[in-house]
Amino acid sequence: MSRRLLNGLSLIGIIAILAFALYLQYVKGEDPCPLCIFQRIAYIALAVWILLDWIHNPKSWGVYIYSFFEIICALGGLIIAGRQVWLQHLPPDLVPACGPGLSYILATHPFFKAFSIVLQGSGDCAVVTWRFLNLSIAQWSLCLFITFLFLILINLFNRR
Repeated sequence: MSRRLLNGLSLIGIIAILAFALYLQYVKGEDPCPLCIFQRIAYIALAVWILLDWIHNPKSWGVYIYSFFEIICALGGLIIAGRQVWLQHLPPDLVPACGPGLSYILATHPFFKAFSIVLQGSGDCAVVTWRFLNLSIAQWSLCLFITFLFLILINLFNRR
């Protein structure tokens, strides 16, 4: 399979993931927690780098540059999703208290401090309200980030 085709299919996959997240939010009423929003940002950043890779279709050193940034985005999303899965598996007495919303945190703290606060998670991030095949949204997201990381690595070494 060519690099360009794999990038195109990956991009379609990310668009489908984001569309489903918006469906859950606006049609089913599943409001995203702060960690979910950061996972969406990671998907969007990954999609941007894959789109640039797809458009440019580099043949030499550009492959390594695009792959580097794609790997960073996928690893970032994987870490955030992993943190949320960990929070969801804590015993109820160890789950952090529900905190203020993301907009309040961003309005009252500098960006990196707000990012740090959000990554600590809250009770909102530990609540599981939707499952498919007995996996939560965060667990699916973790699996998808691992899949995208695997596809990026395949594409990195694929020279067609």
